[in-house]
Amino acid sequence: MIRMRTAAALVAPALLAAGLSGLAPTASASPTARTAAGLAPAPTAAAAAPHRVLFDNTKAETAGNADWIISTSQPDPLAQNASPSTEKSWTGALSAWGVALQKTGQYSLKTLPAGSTISYGTGAALDLANFDTFVVPEPNVRFSAAEKAALIRFVQNGGGLFLISDHNQSDRNNDGWDSPAVINDLLTNNGVDNNDPFGFSVDVKNISTDNPRAVNDPADPVLHGAFGTVTGSILRSGTTFTLKPADNPSVKGLLYRTGYSGTTGAFFVTSGYGSGRVAIWGDSSPADDGTGQSGNTLFNGWNDPAGTNAALALNATAWLSKA
Repeated sequence: MIRMRTAAALVAPALLAAGLSGLAPTASASPTARTAAGLAPAPTAAAAAPHRVLFDNTKAETAGNADWIISTSQPDPLAQNASPSTEKSWTGALSAWGVALQKTGQYSLKTLPAGSTISYGTGAALDLANFDTFVVPEPNVRFSAAEKAALIRFVQNGGGLFLISDHNQSDRNNDGWDSPAVINDLLTNNGVDNNDPFGFSVDVKNISTDNPRAVNDPADPVLHGAFGTVTGSILRSGTTFTLKPADNPSVKGLLYRTGYSGTTGAFFVTSGYGSGRVAIWGDSSPADDGTGQSGNTLFNGWNDPAGTNAALALNATAWLSKA
């Protein structure tokens, strides 16, 4: 398991660089002189490549009162505000999530706009092969056969997939498919591995309210990551997951509904598949920052004191991106 870099580890190089910036440059041999002397050319500094995160908006993520986007500017949220400072800098109920990642300077964010197709290996600019992590927040439209195969192969080949489900009968666009059905269909009918590849299934439930708590695992990078320590979350009309370690032994419940443990009642789950990673959350409410497009009824679950939802979302994104 890859340990995430601590905040101190990230700050130290910057402080060192700042401390050295006031020093006069030292003399060094020119590239020509070094080559003539039989020495290798001096190395040049290169900026670290950002972790690339793509948010989905192709599966009715803004239907009804949902507004599960980081910005109305799509695909690039920076076109709305290139230097966001708060969740109100971008328009969308997931803007706090996006802005928090953007402010670190370590992430490059895009949105797959409505009307687009999820693809892998096509060479398109927004193809999954160009990203480290794909976030699918409460999909309300069934994935096509080609899209399901693309998602599984993306993870299989090293990608990170972040799924968010909601409760049973949460069909916001009235097409006959809600997020539990959409995700379970992905897990059992994808054409690549139809036998529960990630080791969990979505429970077809509508749980009105609970405050799921985190398991005691000091070494887990999602529960104890660079964005803080996760102690719990909120569940406000959501669902849980059943773990199936016989299908995938890497599956792991990190937060559980009150009174549950082991393979039942898991509210936040992680797993591995191939060389990639998966995370799934049982409710869209914790990621809702209470801001978004006018006309939607939104609530600030992101900062709800009953959970540490921001740390959970951000740590999980970092883990999925192998940051």
